[in-house]
Amino acid sequence: MIFRSITAAALPLLLVTSLAVASSASVNINEADAEGLQALVGVGPATAAAIIQDRADNGPYESAEALTRVNGIGVVTLDAIREQITLE
Repeated sequence: MIFRSITAAALPLLLVTSLAVASSASVNINEADAEGLQALVGVGPATAAAIIQDRADNGPYESAEALTRVNGIGVVTLDAIREQITLE
């Protein structure tokens, strides 16, 4: 029973990690449209729209960490996509 609980808890993390490694394309978070942003692990339509709105309201991102001001992007998601994103 404990093994099953640990496995169930670890599975999403493994999936996110696997998808992050599988995707080698870089996404410019200052220029990407919604479709481009959704190529990032953990970024769906609502989060992509929030990134675009935040970018329109606050200007271009100066660091990857600035993405955490977007609702739906926390430290875990940022760590999962960090290697996939560019600022220029």
